[in-house]
Amino acid sequence: MTDDRIAVVTGAASGIGKATGEHLTELGWRVVGVDLRESPFERSVTLDVTDREKYRAEVQAIELEMGPISLLASAAGYDLEMPIEDIDPDTWDRMFEVLLGGSINGCAAVLPHMKARGAGSIVIVSSELGIAGEELYAAYASAKGAVNGFVKALALEAIEYGVHVNAVAPGPTDTPLVDGSQWRDPEYLATLPLGRLVRPEDIAGTIALLADQDAYFVGEILSPNAGAVI
Repeated sequence: MTDDRIAVVTGAASGIGKATGEHLTELGWRVVGVDLRESPFERSVTLDVTDREKYRAEVQAIELEMGPISLLASAAGYDLEMPIEDIDPDTWDRMFEVLLGGSINGCAAVLPHMKARGAGSIVIVSSELGIAGEELYAAYASAKGAVNGFVKALALEAIEYGVHVNAVAPGPTDTPLVDGSQWRDPEYLATLPLGRLVRPEDIAGTIALLADQDAYFVGEILSPNAGAVI
């Protein structure tokens, strides 16, 4: 593509976010990495995505200093395996604050600029568990399910301004987040038609596809999951 498109990628220091930033860089995008830690991209922003005012200020600075943001890839997050009776209110609140609230804050920051220009893409990383659920993942699956609903609603709101909003809902992905989990068990891997976990670069490629302004995707939730859910 061109070499002047700017992407803001959250969760960019590791995992899916880092793979997405690397893939977009290879495709000619200028990438701003957002994370609690430094990220290895043209511009690294240290930010907690739950801080709406700082998020908005950083987006404003990017627009002024680098140019128009064409893509927000919202991948910041974490998971949690815990019986529901052990999940206290603070844990529930934090899960939704990061997974749903972080995505909402990013959209609130970039959308006014995209709507004014009549173009832009937003891709939010959800999860297959937000579609199919999983025992001991009630908090995580609930937050990701809420993300899916948010994407559907926002897509209808934004498309009249030429802004495409979509989501990617990966299955268990080969990142440190799944180390020591059931997703690494050979018995589980044997149930996958692909025979392996989804890789971060698989998700990055899906995000790049959805980011393409020529692709006619509106409110889609694509789920690259190695055949775990068909």
